[in-house]
Amino acid sequence: MLAILSSVIVISFSGVMMPGPMFAVTLAKSYRSPWAGAQIALGHAVIEVPLILLIYFGFARFFQNNTVQLLLSLLGGGMIVWMGVGMFRARRDVVQGSKDLPYNAVVAGIVMSSINPFFLLWWATIGSMLIMKFYDFGVTGLAAFTVTHWLCDLIWLSFVSFTFYKTHSLAAKGWQEALFIACSLLLVGFGGWFIISGVRMIA
Repeated sequence: MLAILSSVIVISFSGVMMPGPMFAVTLAKSYRSPWAGAQIALGHAVIEVPLILLIYFGFARFFQNNTVQLLLSLLGGGMIVWMGVGMFRARRDVVQGSKDLPYNAVVAGIVMSSINPFFLLWWATIGSMLIMKFYDFGVTGLAAFTVTHWLCDLIWLSFVSFTFYKTHSLAAKGWQEALFIACSLLLVGFGGWFIISGVRMIA
């Protein structure tokens, strides 16, 4: 099992370290707390653990359905665009310290996981392949897989939030605001990409 878990670690880190909506939200929420990454990872687990169980018990094909993918792309993409616009509007108040973003880190982790169509597609394909490797190990193997994968999320997101929290004050306010603009544009860009990808499914 150790050899298989090693492959899980490598593949999991390669996925979680890829810049995307989760990374952008982690940076933004880390402005207020070094624990934002851990909280986002907790919210992520609220969606991810039940999803792993569903796939383990044979529901992977549901997430591969074109209609399901289309709905997730449109709804998820729209929500991510909305969060990006909200981040852009709140950037100055957050940098000046007068307020935080209008959602907490745990909620951000839940939302970024539940509305991301490519996150669900990853689990329906690559994730399913990894889960299948643990069938012979029963519940113990499934638990080991789930904990190992989630720890990769926790370690990386915690590293990002601690690092950013400790270093963001070294930058001028203008640079801090520019970072918020970049994160908001990243969210809007990914949200738009998700919507376009969904539309192309029926084109």
